[in-house]
Amino acid sequence: MVKMSSAEGRAAPSENASEKSDKAAVDPRVLVSRERVLTATLDLLTQAGLGELTIDDISRHSGVAKTTIYRHWPNRSALVIDACSRMTDGEEAPPDTGSLEDDVRAILTNIAELLGTARWSSIVPSIVDVAEHDPDFADLHSRIQRRHAAPLRAALDQAAVRGEIPPAADRSAIAAALLGPLFYRRWFSREPIDATFVEIVIRGAIAGTHQDPPKPKQERSRRLVPSKAASRHRPSRRRSAATDRERDVQS
Repeated sequence: MVKMSSAEGRAAPSENASEKSDKAAVDPRVLVSRERVLTATLDLLTQAGLGELTIDDISRHSGVAKTTIYRHWPNRSALVIDACSRMTDGEEAPPDTGSLEDDVRAILTNIAELLGTARWSSIVPSIVDVAEHDPDFADLHSRIQRRHAAPLRAALDQAAVRGEIPPAADRSAIAAALLGPLFYRRWFSREPIDATFVEIVIRGAIAGTHQDPPKPKQERSRRLVPSKAASRHRPSRRRSAATDRERDVQS
């Protein structure tokens, strides 16, 4: 019979005790109350934005006491950032149709639909407003935008591998050219984002990927402004006009 050392004999009970402690620490009631608070926060943000939102409102809407809410989040901002970080409405794996145009069409069609239905489309404007003066909300806004652009960036990376766009193409700029018009219509002009508009955006942005980037102004000005040596050999317009008059007189 093999005997265990005293150290080996103590190891197993210690591990079991740790597992039991972890299980006991996760109280299902705590998880339920947290989810209720986070859901209530997103509901109220969708309905009225961030400006008038208070912990009292969240407590009433969720049925969770303010004292419980403050045990989980130190202030309103921390709660809102936590709730908004969980907005994943409509997030899908990027398509891989084998064609950049088809990939982009699938992605933009999905985003166009989400801009009219998803919770985040009503909440983001409030975040943008606060992000202008609050670095924590600015970081939240950046993360949300990176998530929105991620499928496009993946599609553009695949297109570069297939040779559909130049390897050195500015993919961030292309993604902005594709997403920007949709966001503009949703949050600024309030015009419809229909299939025709999406098609115009796609064709314009993809066509731009095959154009040479604009050259620096200094280089263009060198071509447009004649050199001093060239101007010395060029006949003056005034001199030519005077010569013509002299010929007329002599004749």
